[in-house]
Amino acid sequence: NRYLFNGKHLEQITSIGPRTVGSPENENTTVSYLLDQIEQIRSESETGPHSITVDIQRPSGCFSIGCYDRITNIAVKLQPKTSAQHFMLANCHFDSVANSPGASDDAVGCSVMLEVLHSLANLSTPLKHGVIFLFNGAEETILQASHGFITQHPWARQVRAFVNLEAAGVGGKELVFQTGPENPWLVQAYARAAVHPFATVVGQEIFQSGLIPSDTDFRIFRDFGNIPGIDLAFIENGFIYHTKYDTPGRIHTDSIQRAGDNILSVLKHLVMSDELADSSQYRHGNMVFFDLLGLTMLVYPAHVGTVINYIVAVAAVIYLSGKCLLTSSGRYMRDLVCVVCVLVLSWIFSLVTLLFVAWLVTLMGRSMFWYSHIHAAVFLYGSAAVCILLLIHTLVKNRCYRRAGRVDLAELFFDGSLLLWCFVLFFFTHRGWCSAYVPMMMVLFPLISKLLLTKLFRARGASLQYSVLYLMGLVVPYVYIMFLIRVIFEVFTPILGRSKDEIPPDIIMASLVTVATVILSSYIIHFIYLSRGTKRVLAVLGSVFMLMFVLVSCGLFFPYSADPSSPRPKRVFVQHITRSFHTLNGSLQSSDSGLCINDLDYTGMQHITPHIPQINDSISTHCQDWLSCSRQFLTSFSHCFRKSWYLPAPEVSPKAPLEVQLLSRQETQWGTVKMSFEVKGPSHMSLYLHPHAGASLSSWSFNDWNFVFYTHGLDAPVWRFWIEILSSNVSPDEGLVSLAITAHYLSGSDGRSETLESFLKRFPAWVFSSSWISTYHMYTY
Repeated sequence: NRYLFNGKHLEQITSIGPRTVGSPENENTTVSYLLDQIEQIRSESETGPHSITVDIQRPSGCFSIGCYDRITNIAVKLQPKTSAQHFMLANCHFDSVANSPGASDDAVGCSVMLEVLHSLANLSTPLKHGVIFLFNGAEETILQASHGFITQHPWARQVRAFVNLEAAGVGGKELVFQTGPENPWLVQAYARAAVHPFATVVGQEIFQSGLIPSDTDFRIFRDFGNIPGIDLAFIENGFIYHTKYDTPGRIHTDSIQRAGDNILSVLKHLVMSDELADSSQYRHGNMVFFDLLGLTMLVYPAHVGTVINYIVAVAAVIYLSGKCLLTSSGRYMRDLVCVVCVLVLSWIFSLVTLLFVAWLVTLMGRSMFWYSHIHAAVFLYGSAAVCILLLIHTLVKNRCYRRAGRVDLAELFFDGSLLLWCFVLFFFTHRGWCSAYVPMMMVLFPLISKLLLTKLFRARGASLQYSVLYLMGLVVPYVYIMFLIRVIFEVFTPILGRSKDEIPPDIIMASLVTVATVILSSYIIHFIYLSRGTKRVLAVLGSVFMLMFVLVSCGLFFPYSADPSSPRPKRVFVQHITRSFHTLNGSLQSSDSGLCINDLDYTGMQHITPHIPQINDSISTHCQDWLSCSRQFLTSFSHCFRKSWYLPAPEVSPKAPLEVQLLSRQETQWGTVKMSFEVKGPSHMSLYLHPHAGASLSSWSFNDWNFVFYTHGLDAPVWRFWIEILSSNVSPDEGLVSLAITAHYLSGSDGRSETLESFLKRFPAWVFSSSWISTYHMYTY
């Protein structure tokens, strides 16, 4: 019953094309394929000890800023024929973003789940508990389908824990990047059962801090179902995530095989466990968890980690205190404080220098030069960081410690680094961060290495044997730290290409390189004080930096690439939109049409303008608010796109135009005006409400926001809602409120136009454009 990957499901699902919510491709074709495959699995396993029940759910509801109507969930219940009371939930989503086949996000997850279902259903030994496989059809629309299941489906009450299959990249190892909340037994189960573990609590704390602009169904199950779970995602090659390049051929079979091995083993372990039946007694407590290069996992309770951290920190303090007692304590303490100050100042000066270099690069218009050439960032910023550190410590050595012995000086700087890592360890532990195990390793292993080599160090001084043995003592923490740094760069570098942030990405990249350099150099710096000179090293590093700076300045490193083997596309959104503004009596006041263009990274249109001269800053607009910008995006995240480019274009004429009708208007006994509306339109619509001066929103059908994003599946009824406005001293000629509704046509013939298609062909090959048709209507009531 070992998991064996069969690429048939992945190929079939992605061959359907983009699967946006409400499209026939998503609601009919994909659903039919999944149901056919599930029925085949059910037929094959009929004589076995398990039963399979299938339910198609079409939930409707609202939460946060989103509302949905008749979206699709396929829920499959696998249980022993004697029935089960407790269930694991395995979740994937089969919908995709527009213009992408969505192989990794998340067709591969659903393919793996189908084959895991097949494997479990054909076990000869009955499972102790059951599994509910949820194939949800609306994740890309603000996690709506998972909300519909966990809040409305009767099976949801039997779910005790879940495993969520997601993607933030295309292939590679699937990372467990968050678990819980609490329920340490889940992490322990993963550690015991996973065939190829890849997990770290560092990823969990980074993700939950909000530094990564993403969200998964994990949050819905956690917050609305109060259910603990495990969140897994592919993280490699995030450059092509949510693009046309997210195809089955780019996901290595080995990646899918290892993901299937892990998920099958973990699910099988959990449904045979006692903890699933009564998880309440195992509920409390957090865990420190991390894998060792994918070979094995270390898992221990957070409170045990706290004890270990403080023991290690105290041991380091005892070591340093012992040196105080063995030497002139006042002098040693004074020298140690000076060394710590030198170390901290060298780090600060290195960071400031790199930030200045990054600012110059940005000022020259060479931002993101490293996007297709990550080694270029290492050579430019890395060489500068190491050079600055080396220069400062060389100056300190030659000017301030000219008469000091090299061995004693090197040992003093080792002690300074150890003390600083102790401070970091104390701080992380005091804050309750489980990722404190990282500074703990950076205190423990160097301290052990130093204690073991103390006698040799005293006897032979700065010998080659000492240096080799000392570096061997650093292998464990340094190999792990370098592995962790690689993962962080692998995750964050692509994110900088789809984060429209006001902070220049080179500032972030330079900061990441500086932090990595500081961490890796902390226990290597004291070799500067053992060496006789650093002129040659400084000359090489300085030359590398100057050469790279010149090459970057000349524009040798272009940020984007259309190389089929390793694309690094620039992402843009293009809407062909018609805007209509209506008067108080409903008649058309004015209208215009155009192509609204937005990019997702810091470089704007500077690289596109030479190819399409019409797209330049003379047509750019800055949105001050939703209403004046008048170009609503698919969700509430358009604050990320404050700068747009707008080219006049012919009017769009969807076959199914938006229809808005005021059903009723009445004054209530509380002095408010209540209005009811009916809206008929495409599967994706955005609604924004703007009370006029002297009026305020008393209540309405939705949340406390003035914005709502609405999605519906096929055969959904018309969208009805009401608003209640409190008014005082509002002129009857001006109305009480403006209602702006944007209809987004993402699929079918209404989602394309000749104007849009011909315009998209003008973009260079290294641009990925996500495009659709929109109509915008603003009414006054």
